[in-house]
Amino acid sequence: MICTLCPRNCRAERTEYEGKGVCRVGTLPRVARAALHMWEEPCISGTRGSGAVFFSGCNLHCAFCQNESISHGLAGQTVSIERLAQIFSELEAQGAHNINLVTATHVVPAVIAALKLYRPRVPVVYNCGGYESVETLRMLEGFVDIYLPDFKYIDGRMAQLLSGAQDYPEVALEAIREMRRQTGPAVYDENGLMIRGTQIRHLVLPGLTGDSMKLLTLIRDELPEGTPVSLMGQYTPCGRAMQIPGMNRRVTRKEYARVLAHMEAIGLTGYRQELSAATDAFVPAFDGTGV
Repeated sequence: MICTLCPRNCRAERTEYEGKGVCRVGTLPRVARAALHMWEEPCISGTRGSGAVFFSGCNLHCAFCQNESISHGLAGQTVSIERLAQIFSELEAQGAHNINLVTATHVVPAVIAALKLYRPRVPVVYNCGGYESVETLRMLEGFVDIYLPDFKYIDGRMAQLLSGAQDYPEVALEAIREMRRQTGPAVYDENGLMIRGTQIRHLVLPGLTGDSMKLLTLIRDELPEGTPVSLMGQYTPCGRAMQIPGMNRRVTRKEYARVLAHMEAIGLTGYRQELSAATDAFVPAFDGTGV
């Protein structure tokens, strides 16, 4: 195929097993881990865990990515559509509250094919970096119950420096609007687990608290009510970020408190992560578990 799945629109040639595009993988999914995952938001992980399927390859090569071995590297193994459907079924049988598709942008057609073979009886979560094509998201309508996108940047210059995507702010906003259109407002069950909706994640970056506050205000002003925000303080310098001035340190308590106070002042609801999460101890082992 000549790929136009993501906003890069790189039109790279991709076969089942190889790809020359930004994501560097073929059209069949490459999976690095499929297991119960306890480290998402409480409304996603619950008490038994989210059935997280970690796909290798990514259309955003963020300098600070904690999952570098799968986003920049190609850990994992290629699986058939039939095997992917089995993985969904196996995670559900293990008690997963949902099936959590982590960074599946570049393999959306394969994911849809697998969901046609086996549609889980639990919600399907599309967990992504926010850099999504509206056209590709429309392919997912009816297959995804919960969207869990990042909204990383409001400044295109920072988006270019850290993720090589200067158009990220406007692309992400339009993508999240489409996600919200599909799901409507957040809906929770009697145990507080999200069963439908769109929840935005925003990671506070060191020295960029002003940008974070502007972005949160943008979310309030441009997206409908009922779109919760997960504010994250887990930034841990790693990879290329260690060589970028200002990005080679963690977020301070004062910085995070400033953004959190703004979020509360403008009335955004959602989840607030503890700064104790700023450690690589929460990064799972991409060792082929469950594949």
